[in-house]
Amino acid sequence: MQLKYLKTLLTPQDGAAKVTCMAWAPNNAKFAVCTIERVVILYDEQGEKRDRFTTKPADPKYGKKTYVVKSMAFSPDSTKIAVAQTDNIIFVYKIGEEWGDKKVICNKFIQTSAVTCLVWPSEHLIIFGLAEGKVRQANTKTSKSSTIYGTDSYIVSLTTNVSGKGILSGHADGTVVRYFFDDDGSGESQGKLLTHACPPYALAWGTNSIIVAGCDKKIVAYGREGQILQTFDYSRDRSEKEFTVAAASPSGQSIVVGSYDRLRVFNWSPRKANWDESSPKEIANLYTITALAWKKDGSRLSVGTLCGGVELFDCCLRRSIYRNKFEMTYVGLSQVIVKNLSTGTRVVLKSQYGYEIDEVKVMGKDRYIVAHTSDTLLLGDLMSNKLSEVAWQGSGGNEKFFFENETVCMVFNAGELALVEYGSNDILGSVRTEFMNPHLISVRLNERKQRGVEDNKKLAYLIDIKTIAIVDLVGGCNMGTISHDYKIDWLELNETGRKLLFRDKKLRLHLYDIESSLKSTMLSFCPYVQWVPGSDVVVAQNRGNLCVWYTIDSPERVTMFPIKGDIVDLERSNGKTEVIVTEGVNSVSYTLDEGLIEFGTAIDDGDYHRATAFLETLEMSAETEAMWKTLSKLSLEARQLHIAERCFAALGDVSKVRFLNETNKIADAVSKEYGGDVIDHYQVKARLAMLDKNFKLAEMYYMEQNAVEEAMEMYQELHMWDECIAVAETRGHPELDSLRRSYYSYLMDTNQNEKAAEVKESEGDITGAVNLYLKAGLPAKASWLAMSRDELLSNHDIMSRITAALIKGEFYERAGDLFERIRNNQRALDCYRKGSAFKKAVDLARVAFPAEVVKLEEAWGDYLVQQKQMDAAINHYIEAGRSTKAIEAAIAARQWKKALHILELQEDKTATKYYPKIAQYYASVQEFEVAERLFVKGDHIKDAIDMYTQAGRWEQAHKLAVKCMTQEDVSALYISRAQDLEKEGKFKEAERLFTTVDEPDLAITMYKNKKMYDDMIRLVAIHHKDLLQETHIHLAKELESESRFQEAEYHYLEGQDWKAAVNMYRVNDMWEESYRIAKSHGGANAHKQVAYLWAKSLGGEAAVKLLNKFGLLETTIDFATDNYSFDFAFELARLSMNQKAPDIHLKNAMYLEDQGKFNEAETEFIKAGKPKEAVLMHVHNKDWSNAQRVAEAHDPESVADILVSQAKFCFDQKEFQKAEAFLLRAQRPELAIKYYKDAAMWTDAMRICKDYLPSKLSILQKEYESEGNWGVEGMVEQAQEWEQTGEYAQAVDCYLKVKDSSNMDLLIKCWMKAAELAIKFLSHEKAVNVSQVVGPRLTQLKKYNEAAELYLNLDLIRNAIDAFIEGEEWNKAKRVAKELDPRLEEYVDKRYKDHLKNQGKVDSLVGVDVMAALDMYAERGQWEKCIDTASKQNFKVLHKFIALYATYLIKEGEAEKVLHLYAQHGVPAYSQNFNIYKRMFLELVSLRDRDCAEAYRSWADLRDVLLLLCENLTKSSEANSPAHEEFEQMLHVAHYYATRSAAKGIDQLSPVAAKLSISLLRHTELIPADKAFYESGLAAKAVGWENMAFIFLNRFLDLADGIDEGTLEALDHTDFQDTDIPFEVPVPSKLHVTVEKREEIREWVLTVSMDQRVEQVLPKDERLTYEASLVAAGTGIRSLPCVITGYPVLRNKIEFKTPGMAANKDDWNKFLMATKTTHSPECQDVLKFISQWCGGLPSAGFSFH
Repeated sequence: MQLKYLKTLLTPQDGAAKVTCMAWAPNNAKFAVCTIERVVILYDEQGEKRDRFTTKPADPKYGKKTYVVKSMAFSPDSTKIAVAQTDNIIFVYKIGEEWGDKKVICNKFIQTSAVTCLVWPSEHLIIFGLAEGKVRQANTKTSKSSTIYGTDSYIVSLTTNVSGKGILSGHADGTVVRYFFDDDGSGESQGKLLTHACPPYALAWGTNSIIVAGCDKKIVAYGREGQILQTFDYSRDRSEKEFTVAAASPSGQSIVVGSYDRLRVFNWSPRKANWDESSPKEIANLYTITALAWKKDGSRLSVGTLCGGVELFDCCLRRSIYRNKFEMTYVGLSQVIVKNLSTGTRVVLKSQYGYEIDEVKVMGKDRYIVAHTSDTLLLGDLMSNKLSEVAWQGSGGNEKFFFENETVCMVFNAGELALVEYGSNDILGSVRTEFMNPHLISVRLNERKQRGVEDNKKLAYLIDIKTIAIVDLVGGCNMGTISHDYKIDWLELNETGRKLLFRDKKLRLHLYDIESSLKSTMLSFCPYVQWVPGSDVVVAQNRGNLCVWYTIDSPERVTMFPIKGDIVDLERSNGKTEVIVTEGVNSVSYTLDEGLIEFGTAIDDGDYHRATAFLETLEMSAETEAMWKTLSKLSLEARQLHIAERCFAALGDVSKVRFLNETNKIADAVSKEYGGDVIDHYQVKARLAMLDKNFKLAEMYYMEQNAVEEAMEMYQELHMWDECIAVAETRGHPELDSLRRSYYSYLMDTNQNEKAAEVKESEGDITGAVNLYLKAGLPAKASWLAMSRDELLSNHDIMSRITAALIKGEFYERAGDLFERIRNNQRALDCYRKGSAFKKAVDLARVAFPAEVVKLEEAWGDYLVQQKQMDAAINHYIEAGRSTKAIEAAIAARQWKKALHILELQEDKTATKYYPKIAQYYASVQEFEVAERLFVKGDHIKDAIDMYTQAGRWEQAHKLAVKCMTQEDVSALYISRAQDLEKEGKFKEAERLFTTVDEPDLAITMYKNKKMYDDMIRLVAIHHKDLLQETHIHLAKELESESRFQEAEYHYLEGQDWKAAVNMYRVNDMWEESYRIAKSHGGANAHKQVAYLWAKSLGGEAAVKLLNKFGLLETTIDFATDNYSFDFAFELARLSMNQKAPDIHLKNAMYLEDQGKFNEAETEFIKAGKPKEAVLMHVHNKDWSNAQRVAEAHDPESVADILVSQAKFCFDQKEFQKAEAFLLRAQRPELAIKYYKDAAMWTDAMRICKDYLPSKLSILQKEYESEGNWGVEGMVEQAQEWEQTGEYAQAVDCYLKVKDSSNMDLLIKCWMKAAELAIKFLSHEKAVNVSQVVGPRLTQLKKYNEAAELYLNLDLIRNAIDAFIEGEEWNKAKRVAKELDPRLEEYVDKRYKDHLKNQGKVDSLVGVDVMAALDMYAERGQWEKCIDTASKQNFKVLHKFIALYATYLIKEGEAEKVLHLYAQHGVPAYSQNFNIYKRMFLELVSLRDRDCAEAYRSWADLRDVLLLLCENLTKSSEANSPAHEEFEQMLHVAHYYATRSAAKGIDQLSPVAAKLSISLLRHTELIPADKAFYESGLAAKAVGWENMAFIFLNRFLDLADGIDEGTLEALDHTDFQDTDIPFEVPVPSKLHVTVEKREEIREWVLTVSMDQRVEQVLPKDERLTYEASLVAAGTGIRSLPCVITGYPVLRNKIEFKTPGMAANKDDWNKFLMATKTTHSPECQDVLKFISQWCGGLPSAGFSFH
């Protein structure tokens, strides 16, 4: 077993708060914990807190703290809790079944000493131990207690065994005593069992052993008789401490022992017969474990600790989910918890013998549990929670279980039926039978109580298919055997087990009365039969009738209702019984007469008076009459004659009523005379025998008493003369002859002619007898007598009278016989015909009247049809030649072949109407071809189609349907049927139907849904060839997602997508398959690519081996390089093909070059032996130095080319000198000349040519001249010439072309000349263009004034200003703007500001743009300058930047500087500043170490700032707003802090300082709660207010824990109810004090709580309210706070001018006196502030010094 932490039920406290005891309820629904505060907390099964109640002391006058709860236990029914207390009492609390039920003390047991421990093992019996050493028992029923045994040693522990029938008590002297209430036959001893080495505080009683532990750090396991089995010694383990408590699991298989921070778990090993220790459960900071409680189903362990924590652990060996419906939790080898996941209900399955439970199954509609152990079988009903464990030898799991009966499980195994009753641990009975159908077995177990029958358990089953056996399971005897002629297919006993209903294969229903062994047939053709639950009423169906037998004792009395469908069910609930009948698609319910059903129940209970009273309420009907009859019969049997008399009166049987009335009178008379049981009196017995028509018995009763006269009188009264005469003859009665004469006279007088005739016949007077028979209207008897006497036959008169009487009496056959006897054939034939004696008539006609034979045969046939003898009629009709009648008779007789034979012989077409009838028969016996032929012959093709449709012969149906139905109807019919077949799983048939009506898509969809892909593809190939490939690929993807790769491969290949198949195998790391497909289906390179990827996935030698195997090594290397996998390529080359390395290096270099990694590319080019490529790369990238380096090192021939390239680049960049040098180094002067020429630098070209290629100088000069090129001097001369000739435009162009960087003055002069000429002589537009060229050139050369002057000459003022700005000539720029274009002044200013900003000249900027300067100061963090500058501006500007500075300081954690800032500059009531003020306040009150006199100035500044703010708010629009009220509250807080600091400096004001700290608690939504409670607790402690100090510091510790956890939800606010201290406060981000200080406080609180010297209650004042609370608890009236202490001002108050300001007179005077005596400047400042705040002081008796 393992312990797994689940949750914390009760959070541990910071000090000792011991959980004294815990208990789980037996029903597992409740868990109780008792804390050190003597409060019982109740949790539900999930560990949610649901209820609580406080325990009571034995005597209220001693108070709640005078006792401790030592132990606690639930009652077995889980509705009560017994609580053991040290004040010598046990209380039993009734807690109810529901949460929130009122808790009531229902028992209390006062003892002579403290109760130390307690258990509650059985109903009404509580066992407990006392400090004086006695073990006693308390009876909750009698409320009395008594001693079981006594010792002289304190009882430290008490426990029970697993069954709860034995107890162990552990004593302080180490003794362990055992006592049994019932030892279950174990034979174990009682009394002192063992002596342990130390007090056995940890004591647990497992199934096979006892475990004891204590303070010696040893755990000892003892045997059943106290011998030591095992010792676990932890005395050398320094981390282990004393063992305090132990608990055994409910199964006794596991034991947990608790100590300090640790739980040790021991599991019993049946195989080794000893305890195995599991790894201990160690929990840091758990502290000492004081209580353990195991949930009764073994699934949870609760652990209580010294610090008041309760933790919940899960205990199980393993857990599994069964069919997603049930959770199986194995809490031990022999115990399993089965939990229904949907309903949450659970059952604990446990082997009583401790056997290990194998697999558990849930069967029978998820209601019944079955499990095996090695020697037993466990069965259970989840609904009723009844469990059984029976001895069962393993049968390999071949048993079959049937759960149709709710009370018993039927188990079949190897031809044997065993019955196990749920809740019983013995097999109820077992019989041998081969018939396992539950309908062929009926078990009834005490389902209805009967008179005089305690245990009624019956079984009916089949010995063989035709024989039923009935067994009494209680006595084990056979009660009857029923042999039947036909196979039996259903049987059921009634609930009392007295009657058995059974049905045979012929659907005949039979009733068997077990007591009388009588069998009767009740119904034919019975498809449904059922007993009505809770009664002996039977419901059955007979074709179209619902049959109900309300009185089963009268089977002939049946109530019938016509119904149109079939009975499907019988429901009885809520006093109503309904029969459910399906009529087509609807269900109809027929309600039975509940009253009649109830009558049967009363009869069974033997309550005949109730039955009579019930019948009195009913109107008379056939059913009621049957019930009166039943009751009359039963009441007579029970000899309840008055009830019987009432029954016969109801039945209208007057004679019986009169007779019973007389009998009752006789009985009453006898009772008066003799007393006693009158039923045994002979007259009463005889009359009852007479009533039962048992006259011989009545005669016997009379004769026994020699009452001959009474017996004769009885017979005479009944006119039983023969019996009367016989009695007279027996006793030789003297009046015998007289009796005989009287008898004959009586017969004649009463016209009993028949009887008189018999007398005459016996006397030999035949004629007289015949006459009397005729007179009696008995001609048949007369005819028999006449026919036996020939002399009478010849007597015509007598014959005439006899025949006339016979005809009159319609005895035609007898008359015919008589006529035939006297040879009167015609009369005989007529009589035979009238009497339907056709055989005799035909026989007579064949002899006497042959022509009449045919008519007689037809008449005979008609008669037989009338008599329903159809078979017999057929031949007679044939004999008579009446074929139509013969056919009808054959059909009616179901002689189908004969009917068809006769029909087919007919030539008349009128007979065709019989074909459909015969066809329907052949269809029913599935001779479809014959039926089709007959339907067609009868012109009923539609019926033939329906026949084939119903039989599933769709092709034949379709063949016929096409002939007579529309295509739409055929399609609808077939599709509907196909869908039905699909649901039935008949896919081929459904497909055939879909395709028959040309709907293959439906078949394809069906196969797809059923994942029958082969069939789906087959149909797609047939019907949608164009979609075949697409379908294959779609299927392949589905199969791939299901990891069915081979099938997916097939479909990918069929869909022509071999690449997808390759990729599928590659993704799933199935490379062989991937390679196989690529090679067989891919192109020439596909398999190479796969091999490459495969090899890459392997790497190293494995890759080389693989590629060599395929002969693809070189190819793969090439492939790798082409795919930029150079590392892989190098690896392969290194291992096997070094010759490929240069190629790889080259490709790598090219790749790196493309990637811009030139240095790496250079290395690779060189490694590849291609340095020239590296050189070209560097040249291409203009990286000349690297190009030259590589060339010099590896390819000297390339050096000249590099220099040429470099020179070309320099020429392009106008770096002519560099370019010239490079070309000369490369010895290519001709290129230098060419480049100079191209750049029109003829002078340089001439120079180079002259120095290096003098031979070509003349050619160059000619070329120069032909191009018209001159030098600078030439250009200037030419320009001057143009100017002198008046060609000013050419002169300007020429001047502008002068370019000589070596002579700047000349250049400027030329440009200025060009500008001057343009202004003077050219158009304005051209002049502007020239200025646009010259101006920028001048500014480029920093000739800003010249450029500006040029622009001004052309009125380009903006350009001129820009030139001045560029030259930083700001005054000139401003002057120009001001004089020439004032619109540009703003532009100049803007540019100037931007310039100052860019240059960082903020001081200069101040004079230009103050706000911009201030912004710059702020950005640069130059706050002092910023504020100083802003202070010279207006108030709003100042406070804008003060706000910015304050925000910065708050972020930097400099709240005190913020305070100083506002104290210096004022506090405006700007709403946008409110957050700053709040943040400043919150930061200041959160500072540490401010609870001292030295902090006064800081608090006073805060107070003064807030006062100023509030005064400003009062004057603003924010007056009386929520913000205003909040700042007023902050002002109070700051004032209290300042006053407290002032008071801290004076010893005599310590109480004032303490009161102020306590008053601050009501403001913990503004100040940190932990700080407030810490400071108030210390202040209270300092002045000796220990109660308050304890409560406040305890609260501080709770808050500290909450801060650690990040939530204050777990805080208990009990101590602060009815105070104005807020509960909902913000969680401080961190703890206000150090951990060391917190632990000091924790130690003090623990010490005080252990000493119990304080009472945890806040002090109250005259209002019965906490003394510092402003709000009165009872009235809600709010008092004013004192301006000195913050306490409420109640009576002696001093009021100030400002409304709402007051002080307690005592506190005020105390503060004034201290100020006067000490001259404390702080106190004087406080009074000064109060004067300002409150509108002056109350009196002028004090002045500030």
